[in-house]
Amino acid sequence: MSQRPEFTHLLVLPRLRVQNANAISSPLTHGFPAMTAFLGLMWALERKTYAAGLQHLEFNAVGVISHGWQELSTPSRFQPSLLFRQMRNSLNKKSEVAAIIEEGRIHLDLSLVFALRIENWEESRQEADLQAVAELVAGMRIAGGTVLPASPATFRYRPWWADMRGDAWEKNFRNLCARLLPGSALVSRDDAIDHRLGLLKSRDNPNATRLDAWLSLARVDRRYEPEANQGKGGWTSSRQSGSGWIVPIPVGYGALSSLYESGSVPNARDATTPFRFVECLYSAGEWIGAHRLRAPKDLLWYADSQTDQGLYRCRNDYCPPDGVADFS
Repeated sequence: MSQRPEFTHLLVLPRLRVQNANAISSPLTHGFPAMTAFLGLMWALERKTYAAGLQHLEFNAVGVISHGWQELSTPSRFQPSLLFRQMRNSLNKKSEVAAIIEEGRIHLDLSLVFALRIENWEESRQEADLQAVAELVAGMRIAGGTVLPASPATFRYRPWWADMRGDAWEKNFRNLCARLLPGSALVSRDDAIDHRLGLLKSRDNPNATRLDAWLSLARVDRRYEPEANQGKGGWTSSRQSGSGWIVPIPVGYGALSSLYESGSVPNARDATTPFRFVECLYSAGEWIGAHRLRAPKDLLWYADSQTDQGLYRCRNDYCPPDGVADFS
């Protein structure tokens, strides 16, 4: 497992409004984009800053604070699920309506927190570097969505940074979280799957698998308990009050094949990079208020590539305060 990368500063791009981002981040989930999209954004941004002459900015991790979202969907009359609203495509050269390719879209209001490792960041160029990074992000796509322009004169939309060196890091991080309220951070809850698997094996199904546990976390089960309410009976829910906002999330990719040499697979997008067939990896995440973050490790996500095991996934080092999930 890769170690969490080192960093000296946190760069904050607050209150970005993203329109028509991709809401289908994996074959089994929909909603808020996967963290792989934000890590890809970070790497693309690092390449752009390098080309712009900002080689002293080293991007090592990213955190996301959500302030609001609007998934473009509508209830279905004929099935117990939501239907994504589709865009009407323009006419083709025969003046016919082109075929509709189903796509899920979502509008986002979020803040991005990049972990930077910077050596000798001169105070005279800090403001210029912040503006350069903000301008580069404004011209990029986030999870396939377009970044809407914000008023530079408004204080809440200005980029800023926090120093994570020395003994003042804790105070600076608390101030950072306070400035990002109201908002929720997506953190990893791999432990929730292990805890739910133990519950399923002890209660209902001794042959339960991790997939059963993941699906159980992704839904709300209601059952009638004859012994509830002092023997009067009653309905109970699998998601109790105080158990947290747990969501199923894709966290990377697992190998389906061996690693092929670069250029050996026809029609690959990149003929200079080794190639591998992969499938999506899933885990559980939790949305928690920004005020509940205790340290930068709770917020930040970073890449963990284990080529020998065929694992390419996003990591987050959040641990619940009590050390164990409570989903009974």
